[in-house]
Amino acid sequence: MQAHQPSISHLQTVAGKRVNRERSMAAAAAASIMAVLVATAAGRVWAEEEGGRQNGTARRDVTYDGRALILDGTRRMLFSGDIHYTRSTPEMWPGLIENARKGGLDVIQTYVFWNVHEPIQGQYTFEGRYDLVKFIREVHAQGLYVSLRVGPFVEAEWKYGALPFWLHGVPNITFRSDNEPFKVHMQNFVAKIVKMMKDEKLYYPQGGPIIISQIENEYKLVEAAFHSRGPPYVQWAAAMAVNLQTGVPWMMCKQDDAPDPIINTCNGLICGETFLGPNSPKKPALWTENWTSRYPLYGHDPRFRSAADLAFAVALFIARKKGSFVNYYMYHGGTNFGRFASSYVTTSYYDGAPLDEYGLIWQSTWSHLRELHAAVKQSEEPLLSGSYSNYSFGEQQEGHVFETESDCVAFLVNFDKHKTSNIQFGEASFQLAPKSVSILSGCRTVVFETAKINAQHGLRTAQIVQPLNDVDNWKIFKEPIPRENSNTTHTGNRFFEHLSTTKDGTDYLWYLSRYDYRSNGHGQLVLNVESQAHVLHAYINNDYLGSVHGSHDGPKSIILKTPITLKEGQNSISLLSVMVGSPDSGAYMERRTFGVRKVSIQQGHHKSHSLNNELWKHQVGLSGEMNSIYTQEGSSRAQWTTIDKSAHFPLIWYKTTFDTPWGNDPVTLNLSSMGKGEVWINGESIGRYWVSFKTPSGQPTQSLYHIPRYFLKPRENNLVLMEEMGGDPLHITVNTMSVTRVYSTVDQLSTPSLLSRRKHPAVRLRCQKGKHITNIEFASYGNPVEDCRSSGRNCLGSCHAETTEFVVKDACLGRRKCAIPVRPAKFGGDPCPGIEKSLSVVATCG
Repeated sequence: MQAHQPSISHLQTVAGKRVNRERSMAAAAAASIMAVLVATAAGRVWAEEEGGRQNGTARRDVTYDGRALILDGTRRMLFSGDIHYTRSTPEMWPGLIENARKGGLDVIQTYVFWNVHEPIQGQYTFEGRYDLVKFIREVHAQGLYVSLRVGPFVEAEWKYGALPFWLHGVPNITFRSDNEPFKVHMQNFVAKIVKMMKDEKLYYPQGGPIIISQIENEYKLVEAAFHSRGPPYVQWAAAMAVNLQTGVPWMMCKQDDAPDPIINTCNGLICGETFLGPNSPKKPALWTENWTSRYPLYGHDPRFRSAADLAFAVALFIARKKGSFVNYYMYHGGTNFGRFASSYVTTSYYDGAPLDEYGLIWQSTWSHLRELHAAVKQSEEPLLSGSYSNYSFGEQQEGHVFETESDCVAFLVNFDKHKTSNIQFGEASFQLAPKSVSILSGCRTVVFETAKINAQHGLRTAQIVQPLNDVDNWKIFKEPIPRENSNTTHTGNRFFEHLSTTKDGTDYLWYLSRYDYRSNGHGQLVLNVESQAHVLHAYINNDYLGSVHGSHDGPKSIILKTPITLKEGQNSISLLSVMVGSPDSGAYMERRTFGVRKVSIQQGHHKSHSLNNELWKHQVGLSGEMNSIYTQEGSSRAQWTTIDKSAHFPLIWYKTTFDTPWGNDPVTLNLSSMGKGEVWINGESIGRYWVSFKTPSGQPTQSLYHIPRYFLKPRENNLVLMEEMGGDPLHITVNTMSVTRVYSTVDQLSTPSLLSRRKHPAVRLRCQKGKHITNIEFASYGNPVEDCRSSGRNCLGSCHAETTEFVVKDACLGRRKCAIPVRPAKFGGDPCPGIEKSLSVVATCG
């Protein structure tokens, strides 16, 4: 980026030209802010457009130029968020979309998941939480647009990248390349989805909400691996998509060579720094994935992203790249139900997004971004139609100005992560916090600072409502350990590849053989097994020997080396190979191999005896799984018994019942006493669990597992667990999740919220729906300790207004939300003149 040193006279001209216009524009600015408020509160009014269309007067088209997507002839600044219909439930969709709209979003973005909709070749499903049309209609009903990422390869930490596993069996297929078998099936599915959207009139020119679609996904990362079959595939995919004539633009993310008219877009954490820009001056800068956290992996500590860092990245992209479309990936992460998570990915997905896994508002991220959206939208005209100039104020400070004849906006950037910077811009001096962007409306007045969090924070709590500690209510079923004489069609003098054998219909594959042992001296017998699966359990003569597992970033192979005892003569060897999700990315996915690769037995220093070429039988899945004992019907066919001494052993099925907690709070299951397995509620899998795989901090990556109320009935819900490694079900609890404490600190010099009519900064507190403020734990106007989240902590500073608690209680107690202005008059005067003051409040919601 070329930047020039600003002259004082020029900056005075840029900022000064605004002075003579400010009075005449005051009313317009107020109207602009109120328009943001109205849009946030009620969504856009579609009735007017619908009526006009019926009368033949409304214009409905989507185009683009070098600045933005153009809807009905008008450039639009659009904020978007990923909400995946498959990772939530239909009863959650309205609330999720409503909170996204209230958060200032214009667009909901989602992938289309091929392996969900066509799990068996030619057999389609679009019901329940897979009802794509219903989801899009709900978005439309709330006045938002849709960005539809058709893919159909999506990655998304979803098993097999959403490619259906039956593709693996198509002769001569090579995924995602200039390969006719793959292209035929890909085109069939994409065309089916497009036809469905057209038939339902969901594209924008038809009166629907879909304004843009995506073909393929981050292909540039693997394109070189396909050599001469890579670039032609890109050209084919682009042409195929465009020829479907949807009436809206198509895009390819992370595809710098996306052919015209496909828009190339950016994915990443800092696209304002890494994006090379559109590959044509006629295309706009779109950010399709701004990662709101990092997806969690078993064995890894969660990695959240701060609200300030997110806001900085968005503001920088808009300023530096002239960005006009920013999508948060994810805005609501949700839950990887069943076995849909990819390799080592947890059941909880992007819990630190603006809407958490359960759909609760994640503060302060949600509110801080909401303020950012309002600040940007206030200056939409100069951002999308104004002239652009940039300035350097030092090695790590820069400015970006967008100006029309009637309006102006400036972005002042400080990249220094450690030091505050004072810069002179126009006739004023501005203090920029470390790593921050300040947005100046009219190129004069600060309306938003990315590093200054005035939004409330929230503390989420899991409240135990039902301990499942009554031993008499639990039943167990011991998974039988198969032996080499089991009936199976998968037999050979070799090891069968795991996924090809299971067709990815189960995580489990048994490898069964026998070993004729004849004692030939002294020395410890040792079993050696090498596997390329994720977990391995070993049994000899039905006795458990041990387990070994891998990790996301670990070696491809895992090795079990364990001492064994054999009897003279025939010994059965039973090895259980386990996948924790299938891969979701990379070139030549159809060639990946998993499962047992080598087996040998060694005694002392004697040469090991390889069993690789012995006769091996393979059993797909577990007995309880194949008989669906997690369902009401299947459970009746299993021989359940009471808990005994073997209850904590590996490969035990557990079942009990529980009643649905009262109220509307999200429901969770605390499985911290268990090991690894899968959970079903009334026959619906809520996902894998793996609490025994501890993180470097010594904690499970995930111990709470979401049970959507959509899966529940009022009483006697059936809970079934398949425990793979051993656990204690008597310590499982049913919990409800809610935000129980809210807190905020705002100083007197903070910029007032654009989304409020008040002209003064204020502390704003809000409890979630159905709750109100029941207690004020702490309140101080003065110079309280900056972070006062810990209950009972003495947070008073040297300056404190004695009236604070009374004022705050009077304003907040018994209410769902309240606002307290940060100004001396509210507290009976200035308690300590000459000291910069702030108001800090910690409240309880109940």
